Amino acid sequence: MFSTPYIAGKTIDVPPSALSEVFNPANQRPFARIFMAKAEHMRAAIDAADAAKASWAAAPPAERERILHRAADELEKATPELVELLIAEGGSTFGKAHFEVPFAANMVRSIAGEARRIHGDVMASDVPGLISLAIRRPLGVVAGISPFNFPIVLSLKKVAFALAAGNTFVLKPSEETSLIGLKLAEVFERAGVPAGVLNVVPGDGATMAQVLYDDPRVKLISFTGSTKVGRTIATECAKRGKRVVLEMGGKSPLVVLRDADLDYAVDTACFGLFIHQGQICMAGSRIIVEAPVYEEFLNRFVAKAQTLQVGDPRDPHTVIGPLIRSSQCPMIDKKVKDAVTAGARLLCGGKYEGNFYHPTVVADVTPQMAAFRDELFGPVAAVSKANDADHALALANSSTYGLSSAVLTNNMQLAMKFALELEAGMVHLNGPTVHDEANVPFGGVKDSGMGREGGRWSIEEMTEVKWVTIQLGQRPYPF
Repeated sequence: MFSTPYIAGKTIDVPPSALSEVFNPANQRPFARIFMAKAEHMRAAIDAADAAKASWAAAPPAERERILHRAADELEKATPELVELLIAEGGSTFGKAHFEVPFAANMVRSIAGEARRIHGDVMASDVPGLISLAIRRPLGVVAGISPFNFPIVLSLKKVAFALAAGNTFVLKPSEETSLIGLKLAEVFERAGVPAGVLNVVPGDGATMAQVLYDDPRVKLISFTGSTKVGRTIATECAKRGKRVVLEMGGKSPLVVLRDADLDYAVDTACFGLFIHQGQICMAGSRIIVEAPVYEEFLNRFVAKAQTLQVGDPRDPHTVIGPLIRSSQCPMIDKKVKDAVTAGARLLCGGKYEGNFYHPTVVADVTPQMAAFRDELFGPVAAVSKANDADHALALANSSTYGLSSAVLTNNMQLAMKFALELEAGMVHLNGPTVHDEANVPFGGVKDSGMGREGGRWSIEEMTEVKWVTIQLGQRPYPF
């Protein structure tokens, strides 16, 4: 297994003393060793990507498509190893890990087809005999910074689209899941990606990002992570005129209106919040319930939350595994206690052992509480009562975030009102806040980001539009 940066088609050599230990978040014990790169390694990766960009851009779409299909095949072959890394390094539960790998493979297969769907346009011109074209060309070198929570899917969504569009790529994986990032380098190497087309450089985020900012050959940085870090990336790239695609934090609302099927609403809320211990930007962590069904929803929701198994992520029955780092539980616990002190009701949970925070339901949460405003990235449901549908919409929009959202109702008029007026990049009617597919415009508004990932939207972000004209015959000039 690769444990050092993958640059120009090979890993680098370092002495064993330079390797750092990798800890399992479930038991906080070391299980592997890795080399965290320095700035010079990131510069070498950019050199390699820059050297490979012309030949990769000139590769026929069929070649790029074939390599991506082979990468999907290799992902499937590597399923046991990837599942093990997702559990041991990323704290994924058995079920989440076994979902992520096949989802990622299918996603890469879908993205492979985008290599053939890089469309331009032919435009009418007022000049006689002039053919006016808009064509798309690769940007060149693209960089991606991926998070720990879905490290395979969210890395490959950046890598595969960039490669399909004819760009070369430098991936900086999360410090918490760097081994997974390097495992993806192995997968693409076996798929036949040419040297330099994909480079993977684990390391300190601030150090690696500074190199990416300062090198003008890096034309775009695609980032998934916190709003705080995303704002820094946006600022630094703006200073240099560099493109960004940012998918940042979320505090996504799930709205339950009075006509909703409550058993389905409970199932939807549990899935949308408690999957991967709530460590998902789309997690439906703000649950807004219309007054006539508020208490009944709470009763059923708490009853189900209390049945969710907490513990060993290797147990197929476990729903709540460990949080990624030891600092998360105390931070979450403080905000839960602050909400209770401010008048909220703690209905279940509100406790932790080690890195395991129990599924928690806090009722009567108001917009003034941190539990309503802040992204906790843990298994905590902040439930608020809405007087009516208009009040529910106002509460849903009372957030600086705007990533995902969901509304449960059988009233078509209200459903469409929410679809149009919710301040979110994604609205799911009668479904959970957590949903993604390879061919959709995934992204948010407000503090949740800018730009979109998925389908033709990723291709548009990762290519440059060029206007080309062809004059038939000779054009007359006034002088």
